Amino acid sequence: MLAALEKREREIELSRQALREKERMLTTLMSNLDGMVYRCRNDEHWTMEFVSDGCYHLTGYRPEELLHNSHLSYKELEHPEDRARVREEITAALLEKRRFFVEYRIQCRHGEIKWVWERGVGIHDEAGNVITLEGFVENVTERKLSTQALQQAERSFRSIFENATEGIFQTSPDGRYLNVNPALAAIYGFSSGAELIASIGDIQHQIYTDPSRRAEFMRLMRETGVVTNFVSEIRRKGGDHIWISENARAVQDEAGNLLFYEGTVEDVTETKLNQEKLEHLANHDPVTGLPNRLLMNDRLRQMMLSAQRSKSIVAVVLLDLDHFKLINDTFGHNRGDQLLQTMSHRMLACVREADTVVRLGGDEFVLLLSGAGRGEAMSQVVQRVLQTIARPSQIEGRELSVSCSVGVSIFPRDGRDVQTLLKNADTAMYKAKEFGRNNFQFYSPEMNTVITERLEMQSALRSAVEHKQFVLLYQPKVDLVTGQIAGMEALLRVKDEKGDLSLPENFITLAEETGLIVEIGEWVMREACNFNKSLQERGLPAMRVAINLSARQLTRYDLVRAVEQALLHAELSAEYLELELTESMVMHDPEGVIAILAQLKALGIQLSIDDFGTGYSSLSYLKRFPVTSLKVDQSFVRELGQDENAAAIVKAIISLGHSLDMKVIAEGVETEKQMSFLLENRCDAMPGFVFSRPLSAGEFALLVVRVSGGGGGKFSLLRQLCASLNDESAQESAVDITNF
Repeated sequence: MLAALEKREREIELSRQALREKERMLTTLMSNLDGMVYRCRNDEHWTMEFVSDGCYHLTGYRPEELLHNSHLSYKELEHPEDRARVREEITAALLEKRRFFVEYRIQCRHGEIKWVWERGVGIHDEAGNVITLEGFVENVTERKLSTQALQQAERSFRSIFENATEGIFQTSPDGRYLNVNPALAAIYGFSSGAELIASIGDIQHQIYTDPSRRAEFMRLMRETGVVTNFVSEIRRKGGDHIWISENARAVQDEAGNLLFYEGTVEDVTETKLNQEKLEHLANHDPVTGLPNRLLMNDRLRQMMLSAQRSKSIVAVVLLDLDHFKLINDTFGHNRGDQLLQTMSHRMLACVREADTVVRLGGDEFVLLLSGAGRGEAMSQVVQRVLQTIARPSQIEGRELSVSCSVGVSIFPRDGRDVQTLLKNADTAMYKAKEFGRNNFQFYSPEMNTVITERLEMQSALRSAVEHKQFVLLYQPKVDLVTGQIAGMEALLRVKDEKGDLSLPENFITLAEETGLIVEIGEWVMREACNFNKSLQERGLPAMRVAINLSARQLTRYDLVRAVEQALLHAELSAEYLELELTESMVMHDPEGVIAILAQLKALGIQLSIDDFGTGYSSLSYLKRFPVTSLKVDQSFVRELGQDENAAAIVKAIISLGHSLDMKVIAEGVETEKQMSFLLENRCDAMPGFVFSRPLSAGEFALLVVRVSGGGGGKFSLLRQLCASLNDESAQESAVDITNF
């Protein structure tokens, strides 16, 4: 009997322990729930009999403050606007003996408003009466606010969709309208979007007057996924025609499958008619058929006004064909016009229909590009233009190649009127030329400083021409076989107001662009010939003077006559004049250059190719050129003894020149090591600082007098005399040629 009682007590204790464990687990579970578990009486105030710890995190009140409504009733936390609805919904659920779900707002301890979701059930007695309610209250504020924001966005989108002045559409890939707004229906002449959708089952043939436009639309969609400013003529419900501009994109699902096309439609009939009226005004370039400056001004103003309304941008792209004047002078205006026409077609192929290509005049063009946020796209257009322009062109059986320099200004950033935008684009274009041409630059305010300096240099250059501020220096050319002076190079300098001399790289390019190089070149030719003749008249050994020709001089129709006049004026024999041409000059138009060089050779002029090895010469043409010497570019000579490749190139040029029965001259020799290499490899002659700096006319004459009257070893006397002339103290006592 006693054992049975003990067993019973153990069972009771175990049951109690299990119950306590369940209570602990239940308490832990409820404490970790993100919300409040409750049980309340089914009375007027729904008095709380149990509230979990989640109450504090949810409401800011401790459970004991709500328990038995000791401090306040939970129902008092319900938002006044929601309170009646909450009781009504819960009561209805209890009467129907089902679970209740209700969403409402509560006001927390510190005034914060939260959205909560409450779900629960009524507990019935044996008679079926609800005695208590048990449930769970969860914070759903974040979800509720997100849902509200989404609903607001949907309402806003729907409002925009319904009230937009532009037509908005969604179409299926097979050419049916899926969704349209009232504006599109009105544009197409329908009373409602529903009527439009019901009436149009084949967009290609029922809407477009030219069905191929829809085919083009589909092609662009397949290739790029977008169409931009796609202008077409369409047929309205009543049969009349209008012009529209479409912007659309392809919409795909997550797997990349095409769902539909969506976009906007704008009635651009008025704009189209205005464009046609402007075309009737004949504001187009007669050579290329492109809009001219007057039409460009009007279009740019229209584009700026449109950009202001749409808060977009306009790019003014100024393009200048590099060295076009040289081609025009070489081949004549007819071929020049053909090249302009070819270039205009290429530019048109690089831009959109909504963009404009203009010929300002000469070799200058303007591209007007528009669109919101198209900065990167505009850069791509300009890159495409650069590449397209640079492709060789066939003009009357001749292959011609040109590049272009491009400057870009952006409205409204770089200006708000036509002239300012053009001026700034011009500034950027000259910056592109400074970077070596065949590139483009966007305008920046800092460029104005560069342009100002350029204008000042141009003014100074013109002044130098007018006031005869040019000076010729002469650098001895040494025969590497005899060690004697074998000739001289005439080097051009400009003397400023302080008497300082400016190197040619600072002004030659500008002189070529402005055309002043022709006048300057003729002066150099006359001055060098006169000086050489004066040396001979004083009984000094006859030698040849070498001068550089510019590309403009080479392509002038009267170059041969200019040479003849310079020789005749100086009474100098043609054999004592040498003309140097760069490799790139002679290869620009080999056939034309050969004809000019042949005439010069017939006069007895010596011809040489300067900077050999840096251009793109063809050996098939080189053997046909009537040249007597090649000059190895100083960039190779400078690296002798440092770069094996440079040494190999110099050896190859020397060998090539000798095999073609030409003399080979090395430029820019500055060290003994360089001279030793050239001697070992049978180079014929060299100028360079290893012997002498460029000398004034008087200094050079004095050097020739001393060398011709002295003896010594192969180079000893020459070096000694050059050293004395290069001494700064000797410079002060150097005599002018007229004084000895």
